[in-house]
Amino acid sequence: MSDDEGDHSHYNNGNRAFLQAVMARGTITMKEGQLLLAEIFSIQEGRRVDADNVTSQDFATYIAAANSALSPFDYEISSAQHQLTKTRIWAVTNLQSDAMTQLATTHSPEEIGYIKRVLDAMFETYNTKRREVMAITSMQALKKEVVKPRREDVEEGMQEGRGLTVQEAEKCLGQLVGEGWLELSRDSYYSLTPRALMELRGWLVATYNSNEEEEEEGGQKIKFCEACKEIVTIGQRCAEVECPMRLHDVCLGAFWKSKPNKQCPKCKTEWIEDRHYVGQRCITRTEEYLREKRRNGVGAVRRRTRDEVEEEQEEKEETMSSPPMRTGRDGGRRGREQEPDEDENEDE
Repeated sequence: MSDDEGDHSHYNNGNRAFLQAVMARGTITMKEGQLLLAEIFSIQEGRRVDADNVTSQDFATYIAAANSALSPFDYEISSAQHQLTKTRIWAVTNLQSDAMTQLATTHSPEEIGYIKRVLDAMFETYNTKRREVMAITSMQALKKEVVKPRREDVEEGMQEGRGLTVQEAEKCLGQLVGEGWLELSRDSYYSLTPRALMELRGWLVATYNSNEEEEEEGGQKIKFCEACKEIVTIGQRCAEVECPMRLHDVCLGAFWKSKPNKQCPKCKTEWIEDRHYVGQRCITRTEEYLREKRRNGVGAVRRRTRDEVEEEQEEKEETMSSPPMRTGRDGGRRGREQEPDEDENEDE
């Protein structure tokens, strides 16, 4: 909007309505913000204002005014790009208490324990050097070891003792999707939303990354995009499993345009696109998964193959990573990388 169509820079009822709407929604996009501001401007000016006439500067001005109002309460409206759609999303985040504390206001202690176990599954169980899934299927989320707490955690008072029933766990997952913490893919994988990644960033790093200075960056569970510096749970990785280089798919093009070649800037390995994935694609793009999908259809894959395909893939990777065995002169078996004994060299 032009300046002569109204000055909305000072904090007024329109600003309050905007902030209340953002907090009620949980997240907001630019398009949604333009629609919202069009309604606010229409009421303020007594005439119909179309969303196309609401500029990005209008939106930025209202975000800035909202942040000024939120600052004394240790809140702010932060933004991040969606890792798949590249849509920028704004959300109200707490600068002091962690997201788990906030979740505790709307979820029971048993549910909070379950949520933590789901996150453990995402960022520990299904986040290995060879396969950084960082997502969990509906089947995996309802496994006994996820639904129920470990005995040692109960004995140490770290988690509530009862846990959840399968039905309660399903309901909790649905609530987390509805609240904007989790999103469910077409392949039935739950992953963290942009809002959750913004809210949980500090907690995730503190919980799953080592504090030891000698820990190499490549060994950290939570890794960041080399281009935008945000957490990567969906994207691509360097072919070298020990290398920490990660990129969001939406950041790939601009990043490599600024480089003289497609060599990993950290380890100098050739970067090969669409082969080494971060996120559910490191499962759903495997030959085993696609073969099962072609054979039995998408529904069958969703019902059966995740755990089985993942187990098959793990066994295959373990076999490939294990050194081939060969028979020594004494009839025993040893790995290829094992060096002959000194006395054997002398005999030869």
